[in-house]
Amino acid sequence: MPSVQLPPKESNLFKRILKCYEQKQYKNGLKFCKMILSNPKFAEHGETLAMKGLTLNCLGKKDAAYEFVRKGLRNDVKSHVCWHVYGLLQRSDKKYDEAIKCYRNALKLDKDNLQILRDLSLLQIQMRDLEGYRETRYQLLQLRPTQRASWIGYAIAYHLLKDYDMALKLLEEFRKTQQVPPNKIDYEYSELILYQNQVMREADLFQKSLEHIETYEKQICDKLLVEEIKGEKFRELMDRFLRVNFSKGCPPLFTTLKSLYYNPEKVTTIQELVTNYEASLKTCDFFSPHENGEKEPPTTLLWVRHFLAQHFDKLGQCSLALDYINAAIASTPTLIELFYIKAKIYKHIGNLKEAAKWMDEAQSLDTADRFINSKCAKYMLRANMVKEAEEMCSKFTREGTSAMENLNEMQCMWFQTECASSYQRLGKFGDALKKCYEMERHFFEITDDQFDFHTYCMRKMTLRAYVDLLRLEDVLRKHAFYFKAARSAIEIYLKLHDNPLTSESKEQEVNSENLSAKELKKVLSKQRRAQKKAKLEEERKHAERERQQKNQKKKRDEEEEEASGPKEELVPEKLERVENPLEEAIKFLIPLKNLVADNIDTHLLAFEIYFRKGKFLLMLQSVKRAFAINSNNPWLHECLIKFSKCVSSHSNLPEIVNKVLTQEMQKIFVNKDLESFNEEFLKQNATSVQHLLSGAKMMYFLDKSRQEKAIAIATRLDETVRDKNVKTLTKVFEALLDGSFGSCSTQYKEYRTACHKLFPFTSTFLPATNEDDSSSSSVNHTATNHDVLVNEI
Repeated sequence: MPSVQLPPKESNLFKRILKCYEQKQYKNGLKFCKMILSNPKFAEHGETLAMKGLTLNCLGKKDAAYEFVRKGLRNDVKSHVCWHVYGLLQRSDKKYDEAIKCYRNALKLDKDNLQILRDLSLLQIQMRDLEGYRETRYQLLQLRPTQRASWIGYAIAYHLLKDYDMALKLLEEFRKTQQVPPNKIDYEYSELILYQNQVMREADLFQKSLEHIETYEKQICDKLLVEEIKGEKFRELMDRFLRVNFSKGCPPLFTTLKSLYYNPEKVTTIQELVTNYEASLKTCDFFSPHENGEKEPPTTLLWVRHFLAQHFDKLGQCSLALDYINAAIASTPTLIELFYIKAKIYKHIGNLKEAAKWMDEAQSLDTADRFINSKCAKYMLRANMVKEAEEMCSKFTREGTSAMENLNEMQCMWFQTECASSYQRLGKFGDALKKCYEMERHFFEITDDQFDFHTYCMRKMTLRAYVDLLRLEDVLRKHAFYFKAARSAIEIYLKLHDNPLTSESKEQEVNSENLSAKELKKVLSKQRRAQKKAKLEEERKHAERERQQKNQKKKRDEEEEEASGPKEELVPEKLERVENPLEEAIKFLIPLKNLVADNIDTHLLAFEIYFRKGKFLLMLQSVKRAFAINSNNPWLHECLIKFSKCVSSHSNLPEIVNKVLTQEMQKIFVNKDLESFNEEFLKQNATSVQHLLSGAKMMYFLDKSRQEKAIAIATRLDETVRDKNVKTLTKVFEALLDGSFGSCSTQYKEYRTACHKLFPFTSTFLPATNEDDSSSSSVNHTATNHDVLVNEI
């Protein structure tokens, strides 16, 4: 109720304002505000003014909202309602620290106000002020000791603070108050028991946890979790398991067993069993030649071959995998799963166009299957077929809206990360950055949305999920989706810094210098077609944006009572032409440094940024952190040599900076010169393609006269080299083309031929069909496949 007493009529109106706000009837709330404020006696009534401002804020009228709330607070600064309202307004603007201050001021005026205490606790848990959260939950427990949320909230506070003993005591005291018959299953009581058990396990009380779960087992709903909590003859059990699943036809069988592939002995056992099945089924329709009884149906052999294709693909024996899957397709050419696996095998051997083709074949067998549709779109994006991928997704997106926009609304992050990577490979940096920023917005919204669960989860007793949510939110940007988007954005900004976009006329002028008249005419014609296509595409996008804006305006008009905050439009052309790309890159780097500090790539990306900014101490920090994670990383080796070379070439550094750099570099290089340091690195890693490549690149970097030797080291394919796979060989192939070893056209052709013999299906290593175009097409092909393979294989 208002601190300044209103007459009964106005007091009832004020109650109705509060009720309208709670029920989101904002228009009616404004009418009641007007009825009070139109009375000259109460025209300056602080709490009514504040409530009017809060209501206006819900209608999106932010400026007016602040004006009324502040005016109300000035008129009645000793009103806890005004301070509470001001806190709610600040909270809606994500100014959580300011909102907390407002709530504390409100509590000074009304220290036992339950609603203010609840709102304060929500902000404290949102900001992870765990000590403050515990104090507030204690006050709520004292005021409402009979409420379940009071006990649970207080216990969760101790749990998050890792005071497990106190958390368990509180949970046990609360459990004793719950009247649940011993043999009856109650979901909420079951969740409470499992949450107690989780706390016990986190406190390393494993024996107590086991005894606890056995005591209350009959009252727990999640029976699978019980089995996982509580504690052989592998070949015998595996034989029995495989036979049952092959007989009944179980497509996900390999996925089920994939977790065992870390153990070579178990892999060997599985391979022996299944290859024996395949040989026996082909000859006598039994799993073993010595069996009698009912024969296996033809589908059993089909699923055995399906499994073996995945098995050998997992082991990197792609030719054998293709043999098995082709045999399966020959016997049953209408089974989606077979084409799906064939596409997957082609992806792993680096032929992404072929992979997309077979995945498209798979989805054509069932166009109503959303999973296979999504997989097909993903494979198309890997092959840089963005338009085709969007069309594929449009089969399941909302009609009347472009698939790209609808996927963004649905926060379809797998599509957006793949799309960003595809645009990045195609050199469409603005479009790629747009996708990266859309991803950043998703993560911001997810962080903000947790507010809805602070009260809900305790009310519904989903306690384990709630604590998991809080912990997830703390490290949200550690998620692989965010890391991938952030990495793409950083790499693009580094490229934009190294090679700023120039006007088309300048590009044309530079490119035409070494072209004949015929070649120049062809280039100009191609550019005109590209410009015309780009213009038409931009006009289409502009028309689409206008249509969407009209629809959004119409929706806002129809739903006046819903708050709407327009977001800044992401324009690709503006994003790729920023004034300071490195500063933009740092914005994406900061969350990675805070949350993904255990990933060496975070620090090496940081080094690349600071290297270009000339920040020597930050460069040192980055290489030291990377060195602590993996001192033998190939990329780190390149960074160290570049860093040392850069330091030695700057003689004008401040004395204290130079002293620190010298001391720290001595610890890493152990007083070796750069050539000796690099030679030792090559000697220690003589069997690794990745390390040989980095060492060879640095050999050429330090001494251009050693080009031939450096290339010979990088292109080694003898038997002693252990990691000869598509991913690593593609890296070498790309280095031969991008100038890392200078001009080496002859060597790259020889290397491509040698790699083609090893991996005949990989598109990167296929011989060029037109020698005149081989260099440029190979560059594009290699760049495309390298980025994809680095991410996937």
